[in-house]
Amino acid sequence: MRLATYNMRKAIGLDRRRDAGRILDVINALEADVVVLQEADRRLGPRPSALPHALLEGHSDFVPAHLAENHVSLGFHGNAILVRRGIKVAAAKRIDLPGLEPRGAVSVEIGGVLRVVGVHLGLMRRHRRAQIGQIKRALNGVDMPTAILGDFNEWSPYQGLEGLAEGFTLHAPGRSYHAARPVAALDRVALSHGLELRDAGVEEDGQARIASDHLPVWVDVMIEAAPE
Repeated sequence: MRLATYNMRKAIGLDRRRDAGRILDVINALEADVVVLQEADRRLGPRPSALPHALLEGHSDFVPAHLAENHVSLGFHGNAILVRRGIKVAAAKRIDLPGLEPRGAVSVEIGGVLRVVGVHLGLMRRHRRAQIGQIKRALNGVDMPTAILGDFNEWSPYQGLEGLAEGFTLHAPGRSYHAARPVAALDRVALSHGLELRDAGVEEDGQARIASDHLPVWVDVMIEAAPE
């Protein structure tokens, strides 16, 4: 199964144009089964989606998980999860996160065999640590292989995400920020027990270099059979 994460920057590209169609072209090119998005909704008012539902329905094979609190947003605090049509989605959950700025995480069960969590952590390390703790508490009791994907906002390859050391293996497939000149691996994936990483990478081709200030990150994982 291919999982991907993409901070789409509300569909505003490096040319300062808001172009949802360009973002969708990048998403479609990933050929993923599940795509976790950050900044999928605009920031003010009722937070309408920057990636219109009609565009998704008419020009992709993806369906958004039902995570929004209203009828105009795609996700929760800008975090959304797209799932390829035909894959069963259940147990959608919104997770409020601590910190000075409003943050949240989202999670869903995919095909009854995998929990996917989408995150966009805070700008300050102490807040990121508290947010990781809150996410792990929210997942307590979920006896299912789990993948946490998103913009972790952590520049250091060694510090700040220690809370994931117990129960997860953290992977940084490559430098994903800034899209014009990638210098930092802000976009990462944490895999729990029962998931084997087969391949991973950063999408740098086509319009990915201009569609957002982040590049998409993807991982191919195999769900290991549970012991009998």
